[in-house]
Amino acid sequence: MTFLQIEEPSTCSAKSASSSAIRFHLSLNVADLDRAISFFRIFFGIEPAKCRPDYAKFELDNPPVVLSLEPFKAQPGGNLNHLGFRMPDSATLAEFQRRLETNGFATQREEGVECCYARQTKFWVNDPDGNLWEVYTLDEDIEHRGAGQVPSDMLPAKSNGDNHTAGPAPAIWAHRLGERFPARLPVEDASVDQVMLQGTFNGDFPAAEIPRILAEVRRILKPGGQVLLHVLTGTKPLPPEAKLSLPGPAAAVRQVPVDQQLLDSLSAAGFSGANYTKRAEAPCFIISGVEMRETKISASAD
Repeated sequence: MTFLQIEEPSTCSAKSASSSAIRFHLSLNVADLDRAISFFRIFFGIEPAKCRPDYAKFELDNPPVVLSLEPFKAQPGGNLNHLGFRMPDSATLAEFQRRLETNGFATQREEGVECCYARQTKFWVNDPDGNLWEVYTLDEDIEHRGAGQVPSDMLPAKSNGDNHTAGPAPAIWAHRLGERFPARLPVEDASVDQVMLQGTFNGDFPAAEIPRILAEVRRILKPGGQVLLHVLTGTKPLPPEAKLSLPGPAAAVRQVPVDQQLLDSLSAAGFSGANYTKRAEAPCFIISGVEMRETKISASAD
């Protein structure tokens, strides 16, 4: 690939648009950065706000859009890298995240991360179809790219271990805390590549329902398909007299399953390789001696 060579600063030095408003953001993977910059320069009728050998960004006032271009081959599902919004200030960012978390949508926050030649504070969230959204504030521009990356554990699973092979988008089904889990999912047998259960097992239902839910998930997954759990777990059962009333975004939690019991339930439902992909060292909460941690578990359908 031939990267863009910047000989004169004025060639790619359009002034960044005002950051006082919320702006829609999308990031595209492009096979040839030079060609993409040339196209969007003509398409939008403006110069890029930022140009580097491995990155470019266009900012429009009307409509208020921030488009970034990344020199990567197409991923499964096409050229879309991620979508998002740039927020005008940290208070707006915090309220946006609070609204999602309160309604059971798990987010992943990053403070002061250096990414895309800027220092940003942000959080990431997946929509029900697995698209990745970034919501961030621009703290300041910097002269190096930075080490920040799209969180790999929030991307759809890739097949054959090839990160650069284009192909059909993986079929993903997602369920979140607060949503009803039907007796039978409206999905055909063995038709889904990945199931994401975000807070599902913290919902308001009898613990005896867990095997039924996992059996339904197993039914719709293709052989070798993956189930991903994001859940608040406990080290042991809460005593019957304990009152579960958690603060902030965790207020939606109605039960806290025991971590080892979840692993055992996955095995009993026909999943293999169940393991922790994240288990916080420090507990988020302690109630009646029960330590509660943010936990992520993955397993494969046999």
